[in-house]
Amino acid sequence: MAFDKTPGWLDWYASPSTPQFRLPPGAVDAHCHVFGPGDEFPFAPERKYTPCDASKQQLFALRDHLGFARNVIVQATCHGADNRAMVDACLASQGRARGVATVRRDITDDELQRLHAAGVRGVRFNFVKRLVDFTPKDELMEIAGRIATLGWHVVIYFEAQDLPELWDFFTALPTTVVVDHMGRPDVTKPVDGAQFELFVRLMREHPNIWSKVSCPERLSVSGPRALDGERAAYRDVVPFARRIVETFPDRVLWGTDWPHPNLKDHMPDDGLLVDFIPHIAPTAALQRQLLVDNPMRLYWPEEA
Repeated sequence: MAFDKTPGWLDWYASPSTPQFRLPPGAVDAHCHVFGPGDEFPFAPERKYTPCDASKQQLFALRDHLGFARNVIVQATCHGADNRAMVDACLASQGRARGVATVRRDITDDELQRLHAAGVRGVRFNFVKRLVDFTPKDELMEIAGRIATLGWHVVIYFEAQDLPELWDFFTALPTTVVVDHMGRPDVTKPVDGAQFELFVRLMREHPNIWSKVSCPERLSVSGPRALDGERAAYRDVVPFARRIVETFPDRVLWGTDWPHPNLKDHMPDDGLLVDFIPHIAPTAALQRQLLVDNPMRLYWPEEA
C-alpha cells in the first residue's frame, strides 16, 4: 500500500557521525521506534501523521554504529494499537530488543501473553493531544491493572503544563511508571522553577516513577550547534536532565528516539545525541546506571 508522507516531514539523518563518547559495554538505547515499512505494516487509519519508513534493519544498523548492545522499541502512534511492526522487530533482534506496546481494553489475555513472549514489557499511554485522541482514564486504569500481573510497566507521555491535571491518575497507577522525556519541560523556565519542581516532586514522592532523560532535540531552544569546537549540543537541556540523573540515579533511562518523529526544525545527528550523555551523567558510575543497570533491571531482569 502506498503512503504519502505528511507534508514537510523530516526524514531521519542517514549518515550519523561516530560518537566521541564510548558507551559502556551492554548499553541500551531505551527509547526508539520503527515505522512500517508501510507496504508490509500499514499505518493506522486514525493516525495524526504519516512518516517515512524506518525499518528494523535500519534501526539495528544504527544500534551497531553508535555502540549500543540492545534496544527498547516503543510503539509509534502512527501504528495505533497494531503492534505488528514493533513485535516483528523484537522477534528479529535475537533477544536484543524489548518492546512497549499500545493496547486497547478489548485485548485478550492470550494476545497479552503473545506480546510478552515476543518481548513486550510495557504499555504506553499518550496524553499529548496533538498526537492521539483521548482515551478514557478508566479504560487506561483497567489496562494497567491487567498488565501489572505480567510484571509490565506503564510509559506515560505528556507535556509539562498538563501534569497538575494528570497527577492523581499517574500516582494511582499500580505499576512502575516511566515518564517519557522528563514530561517535556519548558527549558526556558528555571530548572528550580515551579514547573520543573512539580515534576521532581512527582518522582521524589512516588518511588515507582522513573524518567527518560531523552530527546534534548525536542526540548532545546538553543539547538544543536556546538560551541567552542565541542560536540556539546542542546546545552539548555543539560541542567534539567542532569538534575534528574543525579537526584534519581536508579530510576533514569536514556534513548535516541530514532527515527525522531514529528520534528519540525531540524533532524538530529544521532552521534551528537550520544555525545550529550556525559554532560548529563558526568561519572562512569552514573553512565552505567543510566545506560546499563537501570534498563536491564526493567527490561531484562532475568539477566540483570
